[in-house]
Amino acid sequence: MEASTTSFSSLMGSSRTRTLIAFSFVTFSFLCLAIADGSATQQESCDMYQGNWVYDTSYPLYNSSACPFIHNDFNCLKYGRPDHLYLKYRWQPINCQLPRFDAEQLLKTLKGKKLVFIGDSISLNQWQSLVCMLHAAVPTSRIIKQHLYNHSIPAVTFKDYNVSVLLFHTLYLVDVDEETIGRVLKLNSITHGDVWKNFDVLIFNTWHWWHRKGQKQQWQYVEVDGKISKDMDRMTAFRMALTTWAKWVDSDVDANRTQVIFQGISPSHYNGAGWNEPGVRNCSRQMTPFTGPVHPTGLTHAVDVVKDVISSIKKPVYLLDITTLSQLRKDAHPSSYNALNGMDCTHWCVAGLPDTWNLLLYATLIK
Repeated sequence: MEASTTSFSSLMGSSRTRTLIAFSFVTFSFLCLAIADGSATQQESCDMYQGNWVYDTSYPLYNSSACPFIHNDFNCLKYGRPDHLYLKYRWQPINCQLPRFDAEQLLKTLKGKKLVFIGDSISLNQWQSLVCMLHAAVPTSRIIKQHLYNHSIPAVTFKDYNVSVLLFHTLYLVDVDEETIGRVLKLNSITHGDVWKNFDVLIFNTWHWWHRKGQKQQWQYVEVDGKISKDMDRMTAFRMALTTWAKWVDSDVDANRTQVIFQGISPSHYNGAGWNEPGVRNCSRQMTPFTGPVHPTGLTHAVDVVKDVISSIKKPVYLLDITTLSQLRKDAHPSSYNALNGMDCTHWCVAGLPDTWNLLLYATLIK
């Protein structure tokens, strides 16, 4: 029986065209019959990132209580979240259907390969979601959790398929080195790239730590072209770091072997003005998606920087443009239902929204 769905919200706006090597809006193409006798076809393009959140009784894709890989900070049901509506929303593109997740097909596609998420705790969010999605579909497969590269990189390996899903933790992608003056953020340096280029699918992410200051800032100085300063404009620094990463992709990545993906910027929900509730300062007690339209925020400039930098890369790089669809999900954060009992409107419950990110990733990898 087909699962019942009810339209919840609709994003307005025209599709944006991108070049083949480009980054934005990973695009499907579907061939459909143009006339009844099937003698002609036309190609219809589908933008996976323009659509609606719809209620779907078949969701979630897995039972989070049966997944042994979920970090306690993301395990909302374990820590007492009473409402389950946030688990029941499926992303529906306007002009097409996302493929239903087929873990075995993905594992066969990736057979003999290593897929690695490279970034901060948002990458951790998506990594744990994907591992749970795979585990739920092949629970009897031989699955090994280990730490590689001097115990610094957690990995889950599905032995029957020889597929490993790894996580490389880095806040800025570029280097932060401990020197005599303190911790220095080096905007022109990526030494970890020597490790990254050994993997087959690279999924990068960075943003959340760039604007943090005071005790939450993870460096004391910033270095550009050999010159050290105490601070600089953060958006400029963000662009410089991404440009260094882009140059590394063009110089070091073997495009015949390695696929490069950039996970778009994940929004937080600490300002109710973004969803027509001025005065609200967090995501507490939010139980349904926002119906839109999404209001411009400080993320807009950061997203533009990401797209601009990726468009300059000569080798194929694909953008999982998750920002707008995620901005609608004010309901999908842990809020206070986490191990620390703090108010978290930055990360996401697992199961939950990151599963949709991985559906989009799945569509990209199997197309």
